[in-house]
Amino acid sequence: MKDYDLIILGGGIIGLSVAREKALSDPDCNILIIEKEQKLGMHGSGRNSGVLHSGIYYPSDTLKAKFCAEGSMLMANYCEENNLPISRCGKVVLSTKFEDDSQIDLLYNRGCANGSLVNIISQKELREIEPEANARVQKALYSPNTSVVDPHLVLSNIQAELKKFGVTIIFNEKVIIADPDLSIIKTNKSNSFKYGHLINCTGQYSDIVSKVFNVGKEYTLLPFKGLYYGLNKNSNIKLNGLIYPVPDLNIPFLGIHSVKLVGGEIFFGPTATPAFGRENYYGIKGANIKDASSISYHILRQYISNKQGFRSYTHQEMHKFFKSEFLKSMQKLIPRLSNSDLVESRKVGIRAQLLDIKRNELVMDFIVKRVGNTTHVLNAVSPAFTSAFSFAKYILNK
Repeated sequence: MKDYDLIILGGGIIGLSVAREKALSDPDCNILIIEKEQKLGMHGSGRNSGVLHSGIYYPSDTLKAKFCAEGSMLMANYCEENNLPISRCGKVVLSTKFEDDSQIDLLYNRGCANGSLVNIISQKELREIEPEANARVQKALYSPNTSVVDPHLVLSNIQAELKKFGVTIIFNEKVIIADPDLSIIKTNKSNSFKYGHLINCTGQYSDIVSKVFNVGKEYTLLPFKGLYYGLNKNSNIKLNGLIYPVPDLNIPFLGIHSVKLVGGEIFFGPTATPAFGRENYYGIKGANIKDASSISYHILRQYISNKQGFRSYTHQEMHKFFKSEFLKSMQKLIPRLSNSDLVESRKVGIRAQLLDIKRNELVMDFIVKRVGNTTHVLNAVSPAFTSAFSFAKYILNK
């Protein structure tokens, strides 16, 4: 049996960032990362669009607010220092209906409180920054520091760093049995490891893994599938940066928007519809009967109770199954967008959204639970990629 000072479960951006931070602060620490896939970036971290958010959406007393702005700066600096591509393209946020105009002021105030560089701009300024954006609004929000990076290159670069630091990463293994009293875990390949401390960063499986350690029984994970359309290469639509709507702040989704990747490709999305498995990216592939049953039950409870306005949100998302309705939503942001501009794409992700079973509410903030010598990161959803370097310090000191 091998003995490690620190074992990290999950090789996504949070797991890698925690390992990096620990290796930098304690070079003598013997660290093991256990990743269930054959390579990094196959799920949440790799399917991320790479947007470094500025921190305008989150109430100032939340962990997301605490780590987003600083994390964005740290990640942007990391990419520049390591010659990784970064597009400092900026983002505009528009109100798509009259009653949302007041939310622009709310987001501005939150951004300022959270240390974000953000400005309220006029119609004229909006036309100058993003000519294709809907300029019917009297004002919009502009986040000039919002950037886009390449998630896969970031993950690969951190992986190479960790190798130099002497961190061990093993692939194609996952924990199936744990004895918290003895600090021992056993994997699906019958390998046993002893840990001084263990951190669960398993993303889409964090709730399942935490329960192996008798932690987080009050939570379950609801996977939401995010589908995108791409911009037709023959389109005459030209975007300089990112265009987002004012979101419904009662729920943890930002609404469909435009994103321009570091390579220049433009996508529209994502939707946020329940998936029938934690890896149910395409069709029925990845669907799981047990998961589907649990997901359907909890989604129905949410719908009936209408907590956080979930019912009306569900109706809106159902309409977006149809391209014509999706297009109508996007035209509120980019009026000239037409049916021929939208092409189907293979870009899809799963949002690993945590549900508080007792309160029957979607969890809005990051959740980190420490029990004994184990720490469990249970709700590392957006802006987790943005916040990773800053968030990692908190996780280690929790």
